[in-house]
Amino acid sequence: MPGTQPADIDQLRQRISRLEGERRVAGVLPFGLNLIDSRLPGGGLALGALHEIAGSGKGAVDGAAAGLFAAGIAARSDGLVMWCARPGDLFAPGLAQGGLPPGRVIHVEADDDKGVLAACEEALRHGGLGAVVGEVARLSMIASRRLQLAAEGARTLGLMVRRWDTEKAAVQFGLPTAAMTRWRVTSIPSAPLPVPGIGRARWRLELLRCKGGQTAEFDVEACDGQGHLAVSAPLVHRPVAAADERHRAAS
Repeated sequence: MPGTQPADIDQLRQRISRLEGERRVAGVLPFGLNLIDSRLPGGGLALGALHEIAGSGKGAVDGAAAGLFAAGIAARSDGLVMWCARPGDLFAPGLAQGGLPPGRVIHVEADDDKGVLAACEEALRHGGLGAVVGEVARLSMIASRRLQLAAEGARTLGLMVRRWDTEKAAVQFGLPTAAMTRWRVTSIPSAPLPVPGIGRARWRLELLRCKGGQTAEFDVEACDGQGHLAVSAPLVHRPVAAADERHRAAS
């Protein structure tokens, strides 16, 4: 820029470095699975940041999976969790399946998306919470930017779960937001059991966007009672099985 002195540029660089350092101080929340954490900057979900989660399509099953995924993340944070949704959209006892018991949840209801966003922004700015979760159909760039700045300022984890009420709202999930990461959750068949019964729920997690990281796809077992994901035994042993197969082919 005309008239800009080298000293001014140095000061600007130092200021940017300090701001970036302050963001890093907030730390990360690891999933505890190297499969996922290795794809995320810092080895986990950035705290003091906004993250966006949605189910695949408009199905109720995938929508519930997205909510449980968010509950599992929030469960592993420290402190109380504020969860804001429209009336009737949240079955609070179900959050316990993802490791988030009722005693840790501050349940807030708002009449529409605008009210949910306002409540979440206020909660993020207030600080002192382990996580703030909101359920909305639409999330504009302006609204997401306000939430991201509020999360950064208070160093609080922000999670926005997208709920589709119309086909148009589902299509809008492809529009850009200021969220640090964007996830899509799809229910997939459970691993077969050696005896009759239903196995642990399984999800396909798609990391569609990650600032400073990589996009990826993971097949995992759903959150347990402590909010932890797992990799099923066949997936864990797949590299070993592949190595055995190569050995047999060579011999």
